[in-house]
Amino acid sequence: MTIPALADQTFVVLLGGALAVTPRVRADIVGARFVAADGGMRHAATLGVVPEIWVGDFDSTPDDLIAAWPGVERQPYPVAKNETDGAIAVSVATERGAKDIVLVGALGGERSDHALMHLLHAVSLAEDGYAIKLTSGEEEAWPVLPGSREIDLPKGSLFSILGLSPLSGLFIGNVRYPLHDFSLPFGSSRTISNVAEGPIRLSLASGRAILIARPYDLSGA
Repeated sequence: MTIPALADQTFVVLLGGALAVTPRVRADIVGARFVAADGGMRHAATLGVVPEIWVGDFDSTPDDLIAAWPGVERQPYPVAKNETDGAIAVSVATERGAKDIVLVGALGGERSDHALMHLLHAVSLAEDGYAIKLTSGEEEAWPVLPGSREIDLPKGSLFSILGLSPLSGLFIGNVRYPLHDFSLPFGSSRTISNVAEGPIRLSLASGRAILIARPYDLSGA
């Protein structure tokens, strides 16, 4: 299991995707520090938080949102830059000591390319030793790398594991459709639409993957 970071090492990065403020989101942000990326600042009022810094090119930030937060430090970047606003915000968080990062508003929204980039970036960050979670409230995601871990999901919630490479030695326990020492070819749909029986136990020998869950979807599909 991942050891929880100290409160001042936990950062929430507010991104521009969809957000439903669920009890699990509320629990994720307790005691955290906040960084906003461009239009992700709109989630600050919804969550009742004040980010310590607001970064980006502000091309998706309306004037009234800027006017609503005059006391928050803004760090502007040119529109023609080499990184997304989200990647810049994560870099700011890590520079300020983040070890545990929650990407809020990272899934869904109007830009599927940005959502996919957040998932890939999360895997890269996990490989560098950061604890990463992505959430829209209705959906949550975690990188899955070689090793063992447990992910706390409600009994009956829907989840899928998407291999970003061939996977070997995959173990999935405490689920409706368990796997043991399984090899998953790249592009296989075998690990789509499983159901948690409570906290999921995972183990992987080699490869990279993303687990995407719907903790409030108890349809059992």
